[in-house]
Amino acid sequence: MSEKINRVVLAYSGGLDTSVILKWLQQEYQCEVVTFTADLGQGEELEPARKKAEMAGVKPEHIFIDDLKEEFVRDYIFPMMRSNALYEGLYLLGTSIARPLIAKRQIEIAKLVNADAVSHGATGKGNDQVRFELGYYALNPDIKVIAPWREWDLTSRERLIEFAEKHQIPIAKDKRGEAPFSTDANILHTSSEGKVLEDPWQEVPDYVYSRTVNPEDAPDAPETITIDFERGDGVALNGEAMSPATLFAALNELGRKHGIGRLDLVENRFVGMKSRGMYETPGGTIYHLAHRGIEQITLDRGAAHLKDELAPRYAELIYNGFWFSPEREMLQAAIDHSQEKVTGTVRLKLYKGSVIVTGRKSPYTLYSEKVVTFEDDQGAYDQRDAAGFIKLNALRLRLLGRREG
Repeated sequence: MSEKINRVVLAYSGGLDTSVILKWLQQEYQCEVVTFTADLGQGEELEPARKKAEMAGVKPEHIFIDDLKEEFVRDYIFPMMRSNALYEGLYLLGTSIARPLIAKRQIEIAKLVNADAVSHGATGKGNDQVRFELGYYALNPDIKVIAPWREWDLTSRERLIEFAEKHQIPIAKDKRGEAPFSTDANILHTSSEGKVLEDPWQEVPDYVYSRTVNPEDAPDAPETITIDFERGDGVALNGEAMSPATLFAALNELGRKHGIGRLDLVENRFVGMKSRGMYETPGGTIYHLAHRGIEQITLDRGAAHLKDELAPRYAELIYNGFWFSPEREMLQAAIDHSQEKVTGTVRLKLYKGSVIVTGRKSPYTLYSEKVVTFEDDQGAYDQRDAAGFIKLNALRLRLLGRREG
């Protein structure tokens, strides 16, 4: 500790780690702590966090518990979903996309309460420390950042519990034993990693799953739904208009019921190591496939293929914490432009872990039965034109063949 910190805004869940961090900051930095708890649809009661913060001496006016679900889906998940981003071809970025919003709100609160520092509970081995801090510095280049896991000597769960007991910090009964794995949740997904999941050869135990039923136990009858899109964003489920967060909550319930969205992944972390995690993204998986379905008939081939080239780069930027970077904003502008006519309805069948697109329609469709039909096309497409098209495209191949022959 080199500089005097007067007030710090802590990303606070009320759990063991951040409760210990709160007390540690008060002791180590002799500073006032402001707590910020974000409701991102994680499905947990957040008011206990307020009581715990008050018990730790935080002033009531310095306890922030904000419902950010609508902003999260509207301004972060929806823009990302327009891109069809998948990190390493599989991961729907549920944890990654939440961090810039938390960082943004922390910086806003820091300005509001005149704090000179922000703090988070991310460890020094993971991606989240990078995501949080890149967000902080992008929004306030001069903010001071305190990352306790990179400073303190509380390097084990036992040490954390000892510290908590010493300072009369309440510990839930289920937190006293060795945690079998760690989790992170929001309206888009639940992630689990560590301990029982660290051996990539071992199958994920059933008790790890919390968001979805086992696909084998899902209903034996498929369920058909429709999702309406306007300019690339979902606006209605089964014909009923819904707000962004309400739509995702409803899709999550459908995905849970049918065992949709489970992913066992060994990924490459930005900090350099490989990590095995289990992700459950029930509503997001349905939504992602529906969005691709409506794009199939509304996007031109060139635009669609360019989007598919951009998507891995866009996904990597989000995964690595560069949401507020100019390159992400540039990609977003191109992606959003592509969505101007991505309007229509997609019909999907949900069945035992699978999502099948069974229909799509749009007032802006580029699909033409008249052109594509094998029957008499009445001049819409002259098949004789294909001969010249093929010869022109074959010219360089024929020249190569003659040279090699």
